[in-house]
Amino acid sequence: MNYPLISEYVEAIRLAEENLEQLNHLRPVLDGDGNPVMSSGNFAVVFKMRSERDGKCYAVKCFIKDQLGRNESYRLIADELEFVSSDFLVPIKFCDKELFVDTDACSETEFPVVVMDWVEGITLDRYVRKNLHDQHALQMLTYQFCRMASWLMSQPFAHGDLKPDNILVRDDGSLVLVDYDGMYVPAMQGQKARELGSPDYRHPARTEEDFNEHIDDFSLATIAMQLCAISLDPSLLPAGQGDTLLLSEADNRDLPNSDIHARLHSLLSNPDFERLYALYHLAHAQQTLSNTSFRTFLISKPQKNAELRNLSTKVTAEDLENGVRDEFGALYSADGLRLLRGTNVAHYNICQGTKVICDSAFFLSINLSSVTIPDSLTHIGDSAFDECTSLSSINIPDSVTHIGDSAFDGCKSLSSVTIPDSVTHIGDRAFGGCESLSSVTIPDSLTYIGANPFARSGVGKVECYNSAFEADEHALYTKGKKTLISFFNKSAPRFFIPDSVTHIGDSAFSGCKSLSSITIPDSVTHISKSAFSSCTSLSSVTIPDSVTHIGDRAFYGCKSLFSITIPDSVTHIGDRAFSSCTSLSSIIIPDSVTHIGDRAFSICKSLSSITIPRGSRAKFERMLPGDLHSKLIEQ
Repeated sequence: MNYPLISEYVEAIRLAEENLEQLNHLRPVLDGDGNPVMSSGNFAVVFKMRSERDGKCYAVKCFIKDQLGRNESYRLIADELEFVSSDFLVPIKFCDKELFVDTDACSETEFPVVVMDWVEGITLDRYVRKNLHDQHALQMLTYQFCRMASWLMSQPFAHGDLKPDNILVRDDGSLVLVDYDGMYVPAMQGQKARELGSPDYRHPARTEEDFNEHIDDFSLATIAMQLCAISLDPSLLPAGQGDTLLLSEADNRDLPNSDIHARLHSLLSNPDFERLYALYHLAHAQQTLSNTSFRTFLISKPQKNAELRNLSTKVTAEDLENGVRDEFGALYSADGLRLLRGTNVAHYNICQGTKVICDSAFFLSINLSSVTIPDSLTHIGDSAFDECTSLSSINIPDSVTHIGDSAFDGCKSLSSVTIPDSVTHIGDRAFGGCESLSSVTIPDSLTYIGANPFARSGVGKVECYNSAFEADEHALYTKGKKTLISFFNKSAPRFFIPDSVTHIGDSAFSGCKSLSSITIPDSVTHISKSAFSSCTSLSSVTIPDSVTHIGDRAFYGCKSLFSITIPDSVTHIGDRAFSSCTSLSSIIIPDSVTHIGDRAFSICKSLSSITIPRGSRAKFERMLPGDLHSKLIEQ
């Protein structure tokens, strides 16, 4: 059976009240451009919908490719989950012949949908990196994951594709599983698996014949062990490698020669890690934990002292209700330790004794030109001074240890900043868009630098006094120039990446609009998320045979890129990897590629051909949406 194109589904969803049968009370949620909020994958597109009855949001999943036995599988999954009461899962409903679509793709006009509650949260891997230096947050994440693992182990069903992207962390820290396409329920006994799950998190020996309630066992053990390790030693997590945690498929296949696995031995003095490490090795040796009690996953709940509980950068409704305003209109917590909301005056002195500037406290305070920070402060929250376009100078005292994501993003007038020796954490894009900022000093104390902290900034010089990082006149790197963290020579038309680099980090070249060509050495194995996004002048790039992974949005918005060849070494092409490459006319994809992410080639208006190896059409049709099938050329 053929299914409609994504564009045809969009038009049908726009008139949901006319085209839906049982669900005609749902309306599409629109983005800032008036388009339905949606995401798509290899087999389906998901729309965010809001109920006219109660205002509640739902996810409506529409299929774009046929999959053997899928409709019956979803009926069985929906029946199984109907009476399962758990916050770890979202109940689903399968509605056959629910959506009318005017399509040219087939003779059918009515198509099935799957509907479930919409879940607000961020993926587990993003949460880990966002909280990499909040030990309690990581300990609680490990504890919550182990609780979920224990519960899932005790159930007669299995998720089938456990990986960080399919685990969402809600605002309260609780976890929920999404994407049930590969799920096993008891009624499926004797069937083959419809999909095998992500290579980095499934057992190396798993095949389609392995389809029972234990297919999650290895995934649970490896994720739990890795989360615990990261909470004990955040430095284990490689910079710029956002799509995996610690262990890759290659590590799991060859443990004796895995460098990262060898480093885990130093953590065995911790009793919780020792238990999870043993579980991982048992699951690795036996492929299942069928002879192990689900209670083995239960670890001790981490405790947080009262002072730390009071120093969160997140602002709750209760905080706002109980806050105290000063004479300038700034809002503080009742104990005076946290600045909840700033003020838009030209000059402001933060009260002595304040320890935390909360997330978005001064967001869009366009009149603020200077601010005095007391030496009691320890944390500057995410987006704390985001878009303070008049802020020209700031003195960060040496009491501060943490500068959050986008803390000074968009501070176009900020000309100088001194990062004191006390700072250990600088978040993603912390000084992004600081066009007047000419130089930055990296202190010796720093243990974590987020994704491209100087994106779109005017930084042309970085002085580094930290042995964990190093800089030259073009870029900032991790020690030994292994990972390229941030490229800050914004005017360079071309750049030769040093041949010591193995990872191009998240957003490393993002927004380098003058960059027209880049030479990637054959030492590079991993091109991370958004590495070259919005490099609008980049017309040519050669990806060497060493690269195995092209991350989400890696070349997103490279409007001048007209052709690209994917080498035989690449196995993974991430979500929207080449989306909005409007000049891209052709691409060559080898048979080595086993994963092509959601909308990898969406809005590539000039794309006329996708060359694939002879005999591989069926394989790539399963990975690509239907509107690209006609562009596949076997060669």
